[in-house]
Amino acid sequence: MKPIPYGKQSINQDDIDGVIEVLHSDYLTQGPKIAEFEQKFAEYIGCKYAVAVSNGTAALHLSALALDVKSGDKVITTPITFVASANCVLYCGGEIDFVDIDQNTFLMDLDKLEEKLASNPQGTYKGIIPVDFTGLPIDTERLKKIANKYKLWIIEDACHAPGGYFKNSNNKTIYCGDGQYSDLSIFSFHPVKHIATGEGGMITTNNEELYKQLLLLRTHGITKSPEMLQENHGGWYYEMHELGFNYRLSDLSASLGITQLKRAKEGLQRRKEIANNYFNAFKDSPIKMQKVNNNFSNAFHLFVIQVKNRLELYNYLKSHNIFSQIHYIPVHLQPYYKNFGWKNGDFPIAENYYNECLSLPIYASLSTKEQDYVINTVLEFVK
Repeated sequence: MKPIPYGKQSINQDDIDGVIEVLHSDYLTQGPKIAEFEQKFAEYIGCKYAVAVSNGTAALHLSALALDVKSGDKVITTPITFVASANCVLYCGGEIDFVDIDQNTFLMDLDKLEEKLASNPQGTYKGIIPVDFTGLPIDTERLKKIANKYKLWIIEDACHAPGGYFKNSNNKTIYCGDGQYSDLSIFSFHPVKHIATGEGGMITTNNEELYKQLLLLRTHGITKSPEMLQENHGGWYYEMHELGFNYRLSDLSASLGITQLKRAKEGLQRRKEIANNYFNAFKDSPIKMQKVNNNFSNAFHLFVIQVKNRLELYNYLKSHNIFSQIHYIPVHLQPYYKNFGWKNGDFPIAENYYNECLSLPIYASLSTKEQDYVINTVLEFVK
């Protein structure tokens, strides 16, 4: 069997043709494909505004800036995420805190979040960055009620979850990143994600003021919009109003995003089929799997299992040309974050999860034959 990675991009002729078309056009960057991709992505997610950026980390950084995170501001996130979900606060001079995960869903435990907020003076925290880990939506309806009570903003890290959704208390479908309960949401288009542009990211919102601020911040804080200019010397004239960054996405990447987006629903359906096969294959084994509650639909960027002898299984799969992965090492146990005083034992559920977790291959082009091989190899080891 050829090597089977835990995730990879799917590129077809439409993707290639779209990129070639851009190469023959007048714009490789800062051209019309950016706005087209933003509009189509906003329609897919179900929000008013979308801002394309260079990667998911840039999306997090700009979101924190737009919400005015500054020195001394404390923000809460989960320890089970990629480090960027926490780093973005530090980039702005803020401080990060964590809330442990739920042992069944692997998402931030909202009961523990309420306990933390209640045990601190009002105003201690400025915001929350929840993560739709593996593609499973966090209950942003409940989270919004908590945030309102303590006057907190929400940045939903939906990098794993385009197409994920849940039904709220009124039986309305709430899609990850649609802005119904979050101030801002962010997505990544890294090659292992649902939509692959090489590198790339997107910020979504329903707030026009935040949208305009993001457009400014992603391009050095520079504007040419006549209504914003303090002076106007002619058609060439521009002004820098903020200390922004060069976080633009190229037209090449945007073109790839547009054609990938056309297949997003098809790819999502295939991921769900693969996940369902795993659930059925492992349901009577000692393998623990992420719990998906009723009324919640996982987008399955990842399929995570938990086993007691994780290292042995990881090496066994590797010896059979199956390349699983670990998502994630708890952020608070990274050497950099230990410098702030975090230590083993601070978030025991997250730490226990890490000791047992393993991400199995899941991507749209994974064949049934390849998945059967993965399943049989895992079961051989477990038995």
